[in-house]
Amino acid sequence: MSDTTTPAPEAHLATVMVDAFIAAVQAGVDLIPVVSDSTSTAKIGPFVKLFPERLINVGIAEQSLVGVAAGLGLAGKVAVTCNAAPFLISRANEQVKVDVCYNRSNVKMFGLNAGASYGPLASTHHSIDDISVMRGFGNVHIFAPSDGEECRQIVEHALAYDGPVYIRLDGKPLPTLHASDYKFKAGHVDILTHGHDVSIVALGSVVHEAVAAAEELTKEGISVQVINLSSIRPLQRDALLHALCATRAVVSVEEHNVNGGVGSIVAEVMAEAGLGRALIRLGIQDGEYASAGGRAPTRAKHQIDAAGIKAAAIALLS
Repeated sequence: MSDTTTPAPEAHLATVMVDAFIAAVQAGVDLIPVVSDSTSTAKIGPFVKLFPERLINVGIAEQSLVGVAAGLGLAGKVAVTCNAAPFLISRANEQVKVDVCYNRSNVKMFGLNAGASYGPLASTHHSIDDISVMRGFGNVHIFAPSDGEECRQIVEHALAYDGPVYIRLDGKPLPTLHASDYKFKAGHVDILTHGHDVSIVALGSVVHEAVAAAEELTKEGISVQVINLSSIRPLQRDALLHALCATRAVVSVEEHNVNGGVGSIVAEVMAEAGLGRALIRLGIQDGEYASAGGRAPTRAKHQIDAAGIKAAAIALLS
């Protein structure tokens, strides 16, 4: 799939996903997208225009969405599900667990508009537990790209991999973080900037907040290492530990509950190795829901914006 178009400087990840689907079919991949009345959410229109016979729309029936995809995967197709992350994870939980993961069906599950992307639609539409839920299932790889270039490469990797994959996609256009020579490797710990004072480990779209916080901290003479943890499973834990050893303190940040996501992974790696570093986990705190509202005020309230990350790092180092 080397002829895939490089994403624009600012790209919507669902658009990148669909472009990768088109390139895959044109390259001979027997790919079948399954949606649950989510053609708009998935931005699947350009694919349908080229390959109308390949799309399956089961209507608003998420359990059927996953069950149908599992059957397609077991029958030799490359099945991809494209719908909103909260409904994939919550409404089709049993089908994801049993039909796809337990049976190791060749299904690529795309959790669209993850985190608090839906903003004012509140907790019914926010997906702040999807990483923790999927980490509890076996046989499934888990990825969360931070920009269009990384998303394209993750989708290509997932389509070539034989087995279940969950890919968490943000619902807003994201600027490019990675250079054109970036190469995604499953399990790899992606270090965006090196530093020796504090590590900021981030997931998905809040990697941009981490980079912005690092720029502000650098102005104040604080050396920052920014780690983009886009590969949740597989994950080279030894490489993550090695990176964390390079700094005096660690901040994890995610638009996800602090339980079961990046913060938990970082805490597990540090605790299991006996690494004595101060740690602050930023995210939706234990027992809370994400606020209903625009992205900027929601992130500010939960201290997962650049200002909140900067404040946490300074508090740790002081």
